[in-house]
Amino acid sequence: MLALSAGRIVSVPALIEELWGDRPPMSVRTTLQTYILQLRRLIDSALPAGAPTRAKDVLVTRFDGYLLDVAAEDVDVWVYEQLVDAGNQAIERGDYEAASRHLGRALDQWQGHALADVRVGMPLSIEVARLEESRLIALDNRIGAEIRLGRHNSVLSELTVLTAKHPMHENLCAHHMVSLYRAGRQSQALEVFRNLRQTLNRELGVEPSVRLQKLQRAVLRSELDLEAPPPVRRMRAEAVPAAVVPGAGRDEETSGVPIGQPAGTGHLMTRMGGNGWQR
Repeated sequence: MLALSAGRIVSVPALIEELWGDRPPMSVRTTLQTYILQLRRLIDSALPAGAPTRAKDVLVTRFDGYLLDVAAEDVDVWVYEQLVDAGNQAIERGDYEAASRHLGRALDQWQGHALADVRVGMPLSIEVARLEESRLIALDNRIGAEIRLGRHNSVLSELTVLTAKHPMHENLCAHHMVSLYRAGRQSQALEVFRNLRQTLNRELGVEPSVRLQKLQRAVLRSELDLEAPPPVRRMRAEAVPAAVVPGAGRDEETSGVPIGQPAGTGHLMTRMGGNGWQR
């Protein structure tokens, strides 16, 4: 929790809620101070011998709270979010090469599930859910950028796994359909749609969105506008955030929304712990 809020004060009540929920021990503040002392000992043991910085300078006491005073780039979730922002900005500029690169580097920060080795309370469980959703959106956007660049063959195996894990995620299914169609596997693209429809009917009692149905008809009719787009011209060179050192479900059912493009706009936390078709 302190690492997620690096550079910001985490209040004592927030720490108590995370550690004990609504059942804190009688001497809760004394117990928390003991935990902080243990943390500082661990930090001291990790610091280089003779370093001028001590644990109290890293894990700082503030009024009714504590602050982890470390550089933002030392927290991998910060690096991840900076790279995601850079990727999303590249998508907005139409620079899909840069988007693919930034989002790929962002996803490389992950080493499993968020906070995989941490026993989380309610506050952190909400943060874990946010990060996992952010990861899925970044994956969706990165794959959309790859398809925009005509790299449908390179994402097919990844999409096979992702659509199996997320069988009701329409964007991923759309990416899979477009990639299969462009790879000359029209019947398999239609099978992806059939599986999506059956799953939605069985689990939710609904049909795929209008745009997925349009995509299915386009595949069925071998629409020419599903063919691979020409190579995307590289836009101007983008600026990578200086501090980043090299190192979505059902969509709006509106007509004319492209499919096969980015969706928009573990342990992950700290080192410790083209366009598919368009009318």
